[in-house]
Amino acid sequence: MWYMCVFFHRLLDYRKPEVEALAELFGAFAEDNNGEIQSLEWKLPDNFHPDNPFHFVNIPSEDIARNIAKRSILVKGMYEIWGEGTSYDQLEEAVNAYPDDRKLPYLTSENTFKINIDSFGKTFSTQEQKELLQKLAFIPFKGRVDLRNPDHNFWFIEIDKYEANNGLPPIVEKRIFFGREIGAADRKLLPTYQLKSRVYIGPTAMDAEMAFLMANQGLAAPGKLVYDPFVGTGSVLVAAAHFGAMTMGADIDIRVVRDGRGPDRNVWSNFKQYGLQEPISLLRADNNLPPWRAGLKEMFDAIICDPPYGVRAGGRKSGGRKLLKGVVGPYTVPDDKRAGHIPSTAAYSLVECVHDLLDLAARMLVMGGRLVYFYPVLREEDSPDPTFPEHPCFKLVAVSEQILSFRYSRVLLTMVKVESYTEKIADAAKVMHLDFKANHLKWLDEGNLHSAVFAPAPTSYKQGENGESNFSKELKPKYRGKYV
Repeated sequence: MWYMCVFFHRLLDYRKPEVEALAELFGAFAEDNNGEIQSLEWKLPDNFHPDNPFHFVNIPSEDIARNIAKRSILVKGMYEIWGEGTSYDQLEEAVNAYPDDRKLPYLTSENTFKINIDSFGKTFSTQEQKELLQKLAFIPFKGRVDLRNPDHNFWFIEIDKYEANNGLPPIVEKRIFFGREIGAADRKLLPTYQLKSRVYIGPTAMDAEMAFLMANQGLAAPGKLVYDPFVGTGSVLVAAAHFGAMTMGADIDIRVVRDGRGPDRNVWSNFKQYGLQEPISLLRADNNLPPWRAGLKEMFDAIICDPPYGVRAGGRKSGGRKLLKGVVGPYTVPDDKRAGHIPSTAAYSLVECVHDLLDLAARMLVMGGRLVYFYPVLREEDSPDPTFPEHPCFKLVAVSEQILSFRYSRVLLTMVKVESYTEKIADAAKVMHLDFKANHLKWLDEGNLHSAVFAPAPTSYKQGENGESNFSKELKPKYRGKYV
């Protein structure tokens, strides 16, 4: 069944991957003869640009469409469209032609209803809304209007053309839709979990919207165990716990996972604040030296994290600079100093961090488990498309980019485990990693991403008629595209 999926007009690269992930979570797909999971079928309204927030999607059942809309962060609503057109006359003709067996069950006297008027690129005054409702008089509603708790919500949506400067690309034309609401987003979710009201946050705390998107990509759900090896203040695990998943985290800084900022301001406090199930455990652990016993594997359903790639915080690993260089030998902390001891650490480059993360996920994820993590990308002039880390155990299923500045963006990578971990695969992964390292940018190995991101940008200028240099600024895009 085709439904119109209306997105919030932001994070454009993240929209379809989130819906695809939730469709898999709610059982929309079946494996084909080759064991491959099918994908959703999408199409655009006539003459619409892919960046627009209105898309048609083919979903097997109304229940699945409703569940996706209710849980999604970027879906505003799912609608069964009864008619569409470029004018009110075309809309009336299309609605009248829609099959009666699909319409009449919702128009009976036993059903209460409400008609909502929405628009994109324009606003309607109260008088204009009344006039629009009168134009819908041809629909034979027999039930009673209930503005607070109707049995069925109907939507009249009008999209203005580009000349109205509505934030859409030039090829988008005026179009009118009318349909029945299947499901709508939970508008209270993000305000409830916003960082400014959270008990315990740090400088690298993931904002609530992105944390919930990551949890959706990881298919967090009751009965699943989600692990974050760079847990910090626990933002990602809070989102996963909201969806009912069991959680577990680790961080190299013992002060973060043990102390926080006091007994009432720590990672545990964030879960208590929202009445969520607390993590099974929070470990002081090093991603470079994982604490798992030999032979332990395939225990996590998802690993969801934001690795330290050196912009807001640099990566650290155990050992200390002098110890790793062999200047000093290994030491044992005296028993009387263990309680307050802060282990020494050394710099941990991004290339090493990503290699260790993929190896951890290959060992510890169950078959079909998901690895969801951010990866940084530098955008230089005339630079080729970025390449991403690979591993024989994983299949890359989603790449969603968020542009943060004129030369730097972060990409959310979603990988699914498709092969069991073996020593042979581990050796193949090392070869792939060395090839990736050799062909990637220098900052990746050195871990000097911060300097690369914040280096002075070349200034563009043009020669004026009088011989003087006139500095020029690049104009912003005329529509709200992927740079949102």
